Amino acid sequence: MQLRYNYRVYPTPGQQASLARAFGCARVVFNDGLRARQQAHEAGEAYLSDGDLSKRVITQAKRTPERAWLGEVSAVVLQQALADLNAAYRNFFASLSGKRKGRKVAPPRFRSRKDNRQAIRFTANARFKVLDNGRLRLPKIGDLAVRWSRQLPAAPTSVTVIRDAAGRYFASFVVANTDDPLPPVDAEVGIDLGLTHFAVLFNGKKITAPKFLRRAARTLRRLQQDLSRKQPGSNNRSKAVVKVARAHARVADTRRDWQHKLSTRIIRDNQAVYVEDLCVTGLGRTRLAKSVHDAGWASFTAMLEYKAARYGRSFRRIGRFVPTSQTCSTCGRLDGPKPLSVRSWTCPCGAVHDRDVNAAINILAQGRWESLNACGAQVRPAPVPAPRREAGIHPHTACSTRSVEGISAL
Repeated sequence: MQLRYNYRVYPTPGQQASLARAFGCARVVFNDGLRARQQAHEAGEAYLSDGDLSKRVITQAKRTPERAWLGEVSAVVLQQALADLNAAYRNFFASLSGKRKGRKVAPPRFRSRKDNRQAIRFTANARFKVLDNGRLRLPKIGDLAVRWSRQLPAAPTSVTVIRDAAGRYFASFVVANTDDPLPPVDAEVGIDLGLTHFAVLFNGKKITAPKFLRRAARTLRRLQQDLSRKQPGSNNRSKAVVKVARAHARVADTRRDWQHKLSTRIIRDNQAVYVEDLCVTGLGRTRLAKSVHDAGWASFTAMLEYKAARYGRSFRRIGRFVPTSQTCSTCGRLDGPKPLSVRSWTCPCGAVHDRDVNAAINILAQGRWESLNACGAQVRPAPVPAPRREAGIHPHTACSTRSVEGISAL
């Protein structure tokens, strides 16, 4: 399993200028490659291969007066910029053909120097190195001071230097980490995610939603009002933009830290974790959008999934259309849909249910049933294409082809 380890870095003013130069060169190479492929497509020419594109926008471009400054940065940075472009095209083509699941992917677009986030990547070919004194040595940039919050478990295969909207610099290392299974336990848990309570466990324990964005709303509103009063293009407006970005980064960091601690505790205490597969994208278009995005369900479930795989636990998502809130966990009766204002209800069997706790119990039962049902194998026969004579539509007939054949056989 490959994991990312992020650390804060503190470049000197000279190193910040070198990083800005590298960000700009990578952005120019990406845009030149994208422009070359767009022009070839408009001219009806063949798709430019990765090798031909690299020769045109990197090797040959360095020999021209207009792009001679590309030689001031590491060649690996430029090659990785083209690798990102090629990956974007592959994802776009795979999305068009249906090989890539999920939402449709748009074609790659030009990068702007005004983007809030800039990044460059160094692979092992760049020969970056973590020195004995704790500094990170990058080619043509220098030795960066790193704040090591924890040690790397193995030698990194690549490092990405990121500058975010708040002006902070980070080093993101990719490490091939081996699985570290935890001692097995007998407990299993079903989790119902919500807004009033972030998570409700099957045993009745409720975890209150922290609502980090709501708590910081007053500060964010004041900073946004200050930003709106600044003259566009002025230095004061640039400073105000950084202040707003820092406030939002503080909210995101706090939420991420809280979710990491909660997900680690759940994975450590349970052998199997079952959650409901929520359509966060659809819920983000409703009137509850702000609360949905503040909760961060998608990032939390992603943490549970990769930590379960790393520590030898089982993780499963329950189908989003399973009526967990409508089914009695005692007798199994389907009582029908209920509005969100109904937080508790009584089943005709006499059981009184808390809506969220009952849903968590049903999620646990559904997860156990799916995991024990032929160990996840497909139980129903796979769909088979119908023969042509059965799939065709015959005019002036009111019954199926099979029925007609049966009548004619008699």
